[in-house]
Amino acid sequence: MRIPLSWLREYVDLPATETGRDVQAKLVSAGLEVETVEQLGDGLKGPLVVGQVLTIEELEGFKKPIRFCTVDVGAANGTGEPQEIVCGARNFAVGDKVVVVLPGAVLPGDFAIAARKTYGKTSHGMICSSDELGMGDDGTKGIIVLPPETEVGKDAVELLELVDEVLDIAVTANRGDCLSLRGVARETAIAYGLPLRDPALLDVPGPNAYGYPVRVSDPAGCDRFTARTVTGLSPEARSPIWLQRRLQKVGMRPISLAVDVTNYVMMELGQPLHAYDRSQVQGTVGVRRAQQGEKLTTLDGVERVLHAEDLVITDDRGPIGLAGVMGGADTEIADDAGRATADVVIEAAHFDAVSVARTARRHKLSSEASRRFERGVDPQAAAAAAQRTVDLLVLLAGGTAEAGVTEVVAPSAPHTITAPADHPDKVAGVTYGRETVVRRLQQIGCDVYGQDELIVTVPSWRPDLVAANDLAEEVIRLEGYENLPSTLPRPRSGHGLTPRQRLHRRVGRALAGAGYVEALSYPFVGEQVFGQLLLDADDPDREVVKLVNPLNDEEPALRTSLLPGLLGALRRNDGRGTHDLALFETGLVFHPREDRSVAAAPPVDRRPTAEEIAALDATLPDQPRHVAVVLAGAREQAGWWGKGRPAEWADAVEAARAVAREAGAELVVRGGQYGPWHPGRTAELAVVVDGTERVVGHAGELHPRVLKSLGLPDRTSAMELDLDALQAAGNDTPQAPRISTFPMATQDVALVVDVAVPHAEVEAALREGAGELLESIRLFDVYENGAQLGEGKKSLAYALRFRAGDRTLTVDEASAARDAAVALAGERAGAVLRG
Repeated sequence: MRIPLSWLREYVDLPATETGRDVQAKLVSAGLEVETVEQLGDGLKGPLVVGQVLTIEELEGFKKPIRFCTVDVGAANGTGEPQEIVCGARNFAVGDKVVVVLPGAVLPGDFAIAARKTYGKTSHGMICSSDELGMGDDGTKGIIVLPPETEVGKDAVELLELVDEVLDIAVTANRGDCLSLRGVARETAIAYGLPLRDPALLDVPGPNAYGYPVRVSDPAGCDRFTARTVTGLSPEARSPIWLQRRLQKVGMRPISLAVDVTNYVMMELGQPLHAYDRSQVQGTVGVRRAQQGEKLTTLDGVERVLHAEDLVITDDRGPIGLAGVMGGADTEIADDAGRATADVVIEAAHFDAVSVARTARRHKLSSEASRRFERGVDPQAAAAAAQRTVDLLVLLAGGTAEAGVTEVVAPSAPHTITAPADHPDKVAGVTYGRETVVRRLQQIGCDVYGQDELIVTVPSWRPDLVAANDLAEEVIRLEGYENLPSTLPRPRSGHGLTPRQRLHRRVGRALAGAGYVEALSYPFVGEQVFGQLLLDADDPDREVVKLVNPLNDEEPALRTSLLPGLLGALRRNDGRGTHDLALFETGLVFHPREDRSVAAAPPVDRRPTAEEIAALDATLPDQPRHVAVVLAGAREQAGWWGKGRPAEWADAVEAARAVAREAGAELVVRGGQYGPWHPGRTAELAVVVDGTERVVGHAGELHPRVLKSLGLPDRTSAMELDLDALQAAGNDTPQAPRISTFPMATQDVALVVDVAVPHAEVEAALREGAGELLESIRLFDVYENGAQLGEGKKSLAYALRFRAGDRTLTVDEASAARDAAVALAGERAGAVLRG
C-alpha cells in the first residue's frame, strides 16, 4: 500500500518537520513493514510552469512528425514573449494548456534543460509528459493537457504536487485495515499520540423505501449491501488534477471521473466500491451464487465460465459482476473518450472474505478490491463510503443525489473477547498494568469494560482480533517490541547436547574433513524411484508414509532412504559442469508403523493432555537417522604431484568406517548384494547390538542399470548407514590412545583360502586367535588365480602388529600368537599358510 505523506497529513496533524523517514520509523516500531520511502520530485528544479499553445507549425522532411510550437508562459520566462519549443507529441492542439519546462530547469534523473537547436529550429524548453516528470501513468501516452481554466504562468510543481514523499507499506494478510489511508492514519495517530480525523465519520441518511431495488439471496456471502444513485452527471466533467495525482501516487491510473472517484474512496476508506451505468442495468440488482456454467464478460474483456461457488452480482438478465473481484462489461461506466454516463448506481457491499479469495484464485483474477476483501474490510464503512462517493460525484460532476437509500443488512453482533487484564503481562513478561492495557486497546478502537477480567468489544475494522492473545499482541506492539527486555534462558547445570546430537556433529565434521560436502535435500520422493533403485517388490523400503497434502503431486511420499535426494543433487551438479563430486547428508527417514492408525486432531483451545500427546506420538512413523555419501569423478586430482585417482567403491566403504569410528562402533564389512549396488562391488555393513549382529547399511559402486535410469555418471559409488543403530552398538565415551614405551613386534602371514571366502571372515578369525597381544591387523596384498595357488584359490597377506603393555615381547611370544591366529583361521575359514 502506497501512502503519500501529503495525503496522510489531512487526517493527522503531523509536525511540519516530520519527514517520510521519521514516519517510517514510527510505523515500523508499531509493527507495520514500511519497505521504502520514495522521494517524488527528488532533484526537480524549476522553472516549470503552465503554458498555453498559441501556434503549431508542422515540420516536414523528417522521419517522424515534428511540430514547432509557440507557447504563452506569461511572465515566467522574464520577457512575456511566446516561448518557441519543438515537440514530437500530437495529443494537444492550439489553445490547450500544457506543462512547460524552461531552460535552466532540471527534471528527475538529473536531466538538465537548455535551449538547443534541433530539426532546424531552436527549442527553448520542453512541453512535458507525465513520464518525463516522474508522475506515473496518466493514460494519455503523451503530453499533459491541463484543464482550460488553469492559469497561464502558474507554478506547475505546486499545481501537480510533484514534490512529495510516498511510504510503501507491505501489508500482512491480517491487517486489511491498513490497505487504506484511513487505517494507516489511525496507526500514525496512535504512534504519535495525536488525534485522528476519521474520514468515515460522515452524516449518512438512513435507508428508505425509495432506493434502487436490491435482493440478496445469499446473506452468508454478502451480509451488507448499500446502493445509492446519482443522476445528471455532466459528460464534460473530468477528474480534477488533485484527484488524479493522488491516484497516481498510490499506484493507480486515472480513467474517468466516476471510476476515479470510486477508486479514490476505496484508497481513502478501504471499502471497495463499484459504479454501474444505470442505463445499462436492467431491473433489480441481486446477489447470489452463480449457476454452474454461467458466463460473464468482465471489465478486462475476458469471458469467464462461472463456478457454482462464485458469488455474483446480477440484474434481470443474469450476472453483471463477480462480487468483490471485478465488474462486468455490460454495465461498465464509459470512459472520457466514449459515450457519456449520466446516471450511476453506486454499490458499497461487504462480501465474505473466503468466497472472494476462492473466486479470485479460481479465475486467476486478482484486483484491488479482492485484495481488500480477502484481508478483511470494515462492514460498517460501506454506508460512509457510498456517501463519500455520492458527495464527490455531486461536487465534481454536477450530479444530483437521489433521496433513495438502499441498505440490506444481515443481523450480526459485534465480536467480544474476555481476557484477564494481566494477560499481556504474562505473554510479554513485562508488567504493563491495567491502565496501559485498557488505553492501548481503546486507541485501536476497542470498547473495554471490567476490572481484573476485561470484556473487550472488537472494532468492526479489525476482524483479525479473535482471541485474548491477539489483544495481547496489540498491547505489546504499541508499547514497542524494542522495549521488551532480552533475557537469556538459564540452562540447568550438566545439560547440553544429547548423545545423538553430539554424534551427528562429529559425523558431519569427520566427513567434511574427508572432503565431502554436505547437501540437504527435501524428504519427499515419488514411488517410481524405488523401481529405479532396483528394490525388490517386497523390500521394506517400498513401504512409505504418504502425505495428504503434498507439495508436489509427483513426490507424495516421505523418503525411506537418503539416496534419492543425494543422487539427485549429484546429477544436477554433474549436469552443470561439476564432475568431481563427494556429497554427504545426515537426516531422518520415515517408516510406517505396523499399526497405521490415524491421529485425532489435537485441540486448539488448550494444551493437549499427556495422554493426547502420547496418542499422537503413537501414530507417527518410525524416524531413524541415517547418514549417506555419494561419489563420482576424481577422488584425488591429478597434477604435478601425481596422477590422481578416480573415486571407487573402496572410498564409500572407508566413509562408512570413518562414521563408525566416530560412533565408537566396530563395523563388520563383508561382501553383499542389495538393490541399487553393483552385485560384485558391494559391502554389507553390520554391527553387533546386544550380542546380535545387525545389518545397518551398504556401501560400494552403484549398479549400471541404476546409473542409466537416474542419469548418473559412470562408476558412481554410494554408502548409507543407519546412524541410530550404529550409535546403539558404539561407545560414546571418548577413548584416549594408549601409548606404550615397549617396542612393537611385526609378523607377516600369507594365507591361501577359497575365492568365495570373504576377507572379513579371515580377519575376524586372525584377530580372535591372536589374542590380547595383537595391536592391529592390516590386509596389504590380495593375489588370485595364480598357477602356484591352484584353481579357485586366492592369497591374502596380512601384517600383524603385536605389543605388550608391560614388557618387551620375545620372538617366541610373537610367533606363538601368530601361530594361534593362523590355526584359528585355518579351522574357521580353511586357510593354510602360503608356501
